[in-house]
Amino acid sequence: MTSFDIQPLNRFTGTSAAIRRPKEIACFSYDDDHQYHLDGRSLRYYYPPLLGADLSKGFDTFKQLDDTADDHLDSLLKTIVALEVRTGTKCEADIITWRGMVTKIMAAPFDNMGGNGCVWLELLMAADTNWARFEMNATNFQGTIFIEENREHKLEQRQHQHNQSSQPGSPSQDRMSYWGYKFETLSLLPSPWDPTSREYIESRENEIVNNHAQYCSVVKTGIGKAKMILGGEVDAVWDCKPDNTDDPINWVELKTTAMIESDRDMLKYERKLLKFWIQSFLLGVPKIIVGFRSKLGILQKLEELETKNIPGMVKRNGKGSWDGNLCINFTASFLDWLKQTITTEGVWRIRRRDRSSVIEVLKHEESGYGDILSQEFIAWREKGNSVDV
Repeated sequence: MTSFDIQPLNRFTGTSAAIRRPKEIACFSYDDDHQYHLDGRSLRYYYPPLLGADLSKGFDTFKQLDDTADDHLDSLLKTIVALEVRTGTKCEADIITWRGMVTKIMAAPFDNMGGNGCVWLELLMAADTNWARFEMNATNFQGTIFIEENREHKLEQRQHQHNQSSQPGSPSQDRMSYWGYKFETLSLLPSPWDPTSREYIESRENEIVNNHAQYCSVVKTGIGKAKMILGGEVDAVWDCKPDNTDDPINWVELKTTAMIESDRDMLKYERKLLKFWIQSFLLGVPKIIVGFRSKLGILQKLEELETKNIPGMVKRNGKGSWDGNLCINFTASFLDWLKQTITTEGVWRIRRRDRSSVIEVLKHEESGYGDILSQEFIAWREKGNSVDV
């Protein structure tokens, strides 16, 4: 086993490492039954919701996706194979993974906030251990590191969170999770607003909430010396996807949070902004729409945030609890170290224990690729039908 030290953080201060702007190279969709399609049929369009909406409405009819199955990287790899078949070129990258895995890594320097002298933050972190620890599986195939979430760890964390009792009189964890999906349903259209009827727009509050459908963007990006291909869900587009694939896409990320009524609420929100920023930064999402709700789930106001401005906003107007440049530099250093560590096949484990100051990497299986890579992907790559670029 070997490990990468998160502390001291001052090793990662200074000008941010080089960043390659995320560029969409492919996409895929899951439909309302969560069936995979190699197209953009589940793309949605943003249109503001009505304030005063009850985010609990329809909770009893929620068609919730059962995501306990281990899907590995299958959909992402299937999309990459299709892209390579179409273009005749190999998608070269140092790391291929879901956006969520890099989000966990990038947030690691500030997950516990230990040692910064802020008692409020340390109390907040102690109350939620799910934020800090993570466990991933990885393998090296043809010089690329493939990373997925460890399913057993994910289910264990989810059960731990589910078992946490809510404060008396407070909504359940399940209901508060539903509020986020309800906000999305209230904010999305299946087509651009101009051909959409006013009747549909105004009746979104009555739509059955179904989180099976997803539009997933596959982007090529990079931090420091690490070239990455990331897959991740995007909520909506602000207007329309441009015809020129070299033009940036006006994606929109939708988030909900409680109204800010105290310093403690502000710290919670600032902590959420770290994750909001990283998630959008990694896929090249330029705008985040935050729906502020009451404690009982009534939508009270909307705020539009430019992703690029969030770190500066936190530094100037917030409590200064995290630093965007430091997150970028930390990630660049860690990924460079990871490239030098996971150099062979087998199944590797990347983990951070609760409130630990190190990220550990150990070899779990000596050979093979586990189930991280699909047989379809391995067979295609070993045929050598694509040309390196």
